[in-house]
Amino acid sequence: MRFASLGSGSAGNALLVEVNRTRVMLDCGFSVKETLARLERLNLAPSDLSGIVITHEHDDHAGGAFKFSAKYNIPVWLTYGTLKMSARYIPLQHNLQLNVVDSHTEFSVGDILVQPYPVPHDAREPMQCIFSDGSRKLGVLTDVGRTTPHIEDRLSGCQALVLECNHDAGMLQTGPYSWTLKQRVGGDLGHLENLDSANLLSKLDNSKLQHILAAHLSAKNNTPKLAKSALAKVLGCEQEWVGIADQQLGFDWRELC
Repeated sequence: MRFASLGSGSAGNALLVEVNRTRVMLDCGFSVKETLARLERLNLAPSDLSGIVITHEHDDHAGGAFKFSAKYNIPVWLTYGTLKMSARYIPLQHNLQLNVVDSHTEFSVGDILVQPYPVPHDAREPMQCIFSDGSRKLGVLTDVGRTTPHIEDRLSGCQALVLECNHDAGMLQTGPYSWTLKQRVGGDLGHLENLDSANLLSKLDNSKLQHILAAHLSAKNNTPKLAKSALAKVLGCEQEWVGIADQQLGFDWRELC
C-alpha cells in the first residue's frame, strides 16, 4: 500500500492511494489539464485510476472531479449532500457513474477499503476517509474546523496520517484576510490550526505511525516550519521527519510496510 499527493491547499487538492492494481483519487480540485500533468509526474494516466472519492463540494476539492470522471469514465463516490451541492460542476450531457455513500458506512473500491467519517466543516455533508488494505491504514483529515471524539477514534492506530495544519492562529489574526474570512477559517466549521492539529495528534495511538504529512497549509497564514514544529513536538521526532503536502508539488509516493 502506498500514497502520494498531486497538491494540497486552497488552489486545489488531490491525493492518490494505491493497493495492488487499485488506485483511488481522493478529491480532484484541479482542471482536467492540470490533473493530467500532475498525474504524469507520478507516471500515471487516467486509465490507471479505479475511482474518485469526493470529500465535499468546495471548488478546491470537487472543482475538476466530475469533468475528469466524465472524460475518462472513472466512477465517483460521494455523499448525497455533496452530490446535491455539486450540480454546478456536473456536465449537462454525461454518463457519470455516481455512487452515493453514507459517511458512517465503509465501502470498497477494488482492493481498497474506504472508511468514511463525518467532520465539522462548512459544507453540506462533508466526510474524510481512512484507506486500508485490510491490515494497514492511512488516515486523512483536512477541511475540519474542530476535532471530535469520533475523529480521534477513527484516526487512532494508523500507519500513516495526512493531517490538516491550515494556519497559525497568530498569522491568521494579523494577516491580510478580511475579518469575515478570518472568522470562517478559524471557526468551528473552518480549518484546523497548527496547535489544534498537534493537540489532536497527542490524543491518538501513534505506536504504528510510519508517515505523517501536514496538509492544506495556507499560503498566507502558515509556514511549513511552523506546521512541522507543532507536529514534531508531539511525536518527539526531528522536524524533517514530518512531511509537507505542498500546493504545487504535493508529495511523492510513501509506502506502508
